[in-house]
Amino acid sequence: MPHLTVYREHDSVRPELTTGDPAVLAGHLAMAGILLERWTAEPALPADADTDAVLSAYTASIQRLQRVRGYQSVDVVRIPPGKPDAQALRAKFLDEHTHTEDEARFFVEGSGAFYLHMDGRVFRIVCGAGDLLSVPAGIRHWFDMGPEPHFTAIRFFTRPDGWVAEPTGDPISARFPGYDRAASV
Repeated sequence: MPHLTVYREHDSVRPELTTGDPAVLAGHLAMAGILLERWTAEPALPADADTDAVLSAYTASIQRLQRVRGYQSVDVVRIPPGKPDAQALRAKFLDEHTHTEDEARFFVEGSGAFYLHMDGRVFRIVCGAGDLLSVPAGIRHWFDMGPEPHFTAIRFFTRPDGWVAEPTGDPISARFPGYDRAASV
């Protein structure tokens, strides 16, 4: 289940809201145009499922989302425990940036935290297996997979060149608590 923490952008110590309540969480995010859904795979996937198996297990949900939101392509990104270059991958997503298209991710396994910077606040959304999060184009954000990353996610794209970030240059992400899977989920 996802978890939401809301901070004022100038106070990374005292959150004004922290909740795992699905109704409260969905309401806060929907007001900002952020899609959050829960998906289920039938049958459950083995831990060593390859890309084809992951995509096959979620075919109906993937096709529905493509129809509704206009996504043209999908891929699977997998960061297994102990991946040698995991810290370099983590660093790639830690700086605040935007995209010219929605950033949509469905977590098949593991977890990570999206930080959305909007309206004078930072929304920290911890997503885990079964969570789909779609951040609208232009929203300032960053992603933290934690010091010991472990996740598999289906990514959705409208652009043929996939994930393209536009850095904001704002060092805000360094002021907020990082994601630690062991302490957060």
